[in-house]
Amino acid sequence: MQHGTEDTWEGVRMALLKRELHRSSRSPLLNDGDQWHLVFDTDSKRLYVEHRWTHVDVRGPDVAESGTAEMEIAEYLNQGGQTAGHRELWRLLKALFRETDAPQS
Repeated sequence: MQHGTEDTWEGVRMALLKRELHRSSRSPLLNDGDQWHLVFDTDSKRLYVEHRWTHVDVRGPDVAESGTAEMEIAEYLNQGGQTAGHRELWRLLKALFRETDAPQS
């Protein structure tokens, strides 16, 4: 799990806890792919999926598109297909809500 801070648009630092769900590459190029993380923002108490991508254009390595998008967990799980990222998120959620034999006090 990654711990870190990121700048917000207001310039205030917020603490983010991140866990990688899935990473994929579209080509053998080092900086051409997608990453999905489960993110918990400790300031806003928000849990969401973050998608980061860098795609190199066919016109050459100097032409690239990159970005970051946030989506709610349900939105991510309802996307088409079941990727390794979907399976990892389901595994984490099931582990979080797994019932134990010991009673809680």
